[in-house]
Amino acid sequence: MHRKFIALIVSTAIAITGLSASQARAADPHDILGGLAAIAILGAAIHHYDKKRDRERARHDYRIRDYPDPGPVTRRPLPPRVARYDLPQRCLRTFKRYSRHHPLLGQKCLKRHYRHANSLPKSCKVGFWNGERVRKAYEPRCLRQHGYRVVGGY
Repeated sequence: MHRKFIALIVSTAIAITGLSASQARAADPHDILGGLAAIAILGAAIHHYDKKRDRERARHDYRIRDYPDPGPVTRRPLPPRVARYDLPQRCLRTFKRYSRHHPLLGQKCLKRHYRHANSLPKSCKVGFWNGERVRKAYEPRCLRQHGYRVVGGY
């Protein structure tokens, strides 16, 4: 935009200079036409240069670059304050005497495979009779409401 504005100012200045000089010499129409032709040629050259530059810019901006292969992606472990809310999926199972459709997180499995089992909320602990004794487990839905989540890969 700035170049076009400057080109307009320069061409106007050249035109005015050409007109005033030709008027001083008797206002020859050939000089006026020559000045206008020079301005037109200058404007066409600037326009052609801008078009060429835009094509080159477009060609360079959208080229596919060949980046080196980063190799295998390694996953960093979560920080302890976040990882403590990830419960192992292997402890999620259904108990026949509780419900066939609602899985629970077994208390013994959690003690074995989850470091913070003692800090789980007591309000999510469920006791049920399995035919021989009272078994204890945790409700996943209740734990989810307290910010815990069941995650595989343990």
